[in-house]
Amino acid sequence: MVASPAGVSPAAAPKSAGAEQPWHWRVLEFFSAYLPLLLMALLALGTWWLVKNTPVVERDRATAPLRHEPDYEMRNFSVQRFGALGPLKAQIDGDALRHYPDTDTVEIDNVRVRAVGADGRITYASARRGIANGAGTEVQLLGGAQVVSEATPTSPALDFRGEFLHAFLDTERVKSHLPVTVLHGDTQVFAEGMEYSHLDRLIQFSGRMRASFLPKTAKGPAR
Repeated sequence: MVASPAGVSPAAAPKSAGAEQPWHWRVLEFFSAYLPLLLMALLALGTWWLVKNTPVVERDRATAPLRHEPDYEMRNFSVQRFGALGPLKAQIDGDALRHYPDTDTVEIDNVRVRAVGADGRITYASARRGIANGAGTEVQLLGGAQVVSEATPTSPALDFRGEFLHAFLDTERVKSHLPVTVLHGDTQVFAEGMEYSHLDRLIQFSGRMRASFLPKTAKGPAR
């Protein structure tokens, strides 16, 4: 018989090293080992949810149309346009200018135009109001419109008058769908519309027309 050490009971002896730990410690160790993996899984799940619920940008959404309002204005202006080789082709003056970006046109108060043709002949145009395209190659003349192609040694001046004239500076044409008066030397023509091509030296009248011819002064005694 082996006696136990004094003061120590068999029930109070320490547990062996291989004894099983409490359940809450085992749970804590499990989460400590797998916590990084769980966090990565949660992050991936959150990213997937965010992508799925993010509204898609409408790439093909139509751009809002521009309103017919001027984006810039000028007062007492003068605009010049030159040809490819440098000579002056046209000069447009006016009391006020307003540019409209939706149509790329300019509206001009008391417009005045001076254009130089391919043959060097100068044409003047004026009106109370003008509408020109952005390139300055076309001008619509409204209200007291007048276009005058100056005289040359071999040809008298050609004068167009009306409430509306459409001048094409590059192609040297003038046309109107409203009544016009055309003056050329001793000839005066009234028509409901017309189209003139300076390059072809041709005037085409439309609608009803009326012409008057002033008699020429006799150059010598009659025989």
